[in-house]
Amino acid sequence: MDQNSAAADVPVGAAPAAGAGAVPASAAPAPDASTPAARSTAETGGILRRARRAPLIALGATCGIAWTAGFRAYMVELAGTESTVDWAGTFGAILLPGAIVGGLLGWAESLRRTGEDSRRRWLALAPLALAVAPLLRPGAVVELVTTGEGGAAVGVVLLGIGGGYAISGQGKLWGRLLAGILSGAALVAVALMPAMIGGARLAVSSPRGAWVSVLAGSFLVLLVLASSIPFRRPAGHPGDAAE
Repeated sequence: MDQNSAAADVPVGAAPAAGAGAVPASAAPAPDASTPAARSTAETGGILRRARRAPLIALGATCGIAWTAGFRAYMVELAGTESTVDWAGTFGAILLPGAIVGGLLGWAESLRRTGEDSRRRWLALAPLALAVAPLLRPGAVVELVTTGEGGAAVGVVLLGIGGGYAISGQGKLWGRLLAGILSGAALVAVALMPAMIGGARLAVSSPRGAWVSVLAGSFLVLLVLASSIPFRRPAGHPGDAAE
């Protein structure tokens, strides 16, 4: 058989064979995930991911403790000589929740960096622990209903979550604008609260009053920034390049 007749037997448009018995790449079998080697690789990858999250969670918990300890100083200034420090109230209802919230937000940042959104969105509610924990003390709920004591903690948490959503760049524009306006107004009110509660002792025109107002305002801004983490888009998002 000559070369011309051999070429005629080849169907039009057929790709030349790469070799005897060659299998197209698209038809190559996928790796079996049920094999011991595949399972070992997946388990190793999971361990490494968890190990990478640990530093961010620890850093978040440390920042949470520092934040609540500093904000406790603001509360002391408002209460004046009536302020008390005890294990259950200060450590159990303030510092411990701060560590939990900080750790959860650190976890949210680790999930954001790996693009895991399913669980990260729920962590936007993490700051609520700062408001719930004080209400677990005996009689705290009754005090909240009858005297309003403890309501300020709820307001601070909502300020943080709303402000975090407002600056996240995610979600409906009108919703973020509304959240930003409300959170901004609440932030200004909290910053000016020392003068309204402490009178001349904490007047903004006095050095002490100005310090307390700056202390409150700066801590609330930090809370807003931290609370925005679960709302922000994942690292490596296509929009990052556009910016």
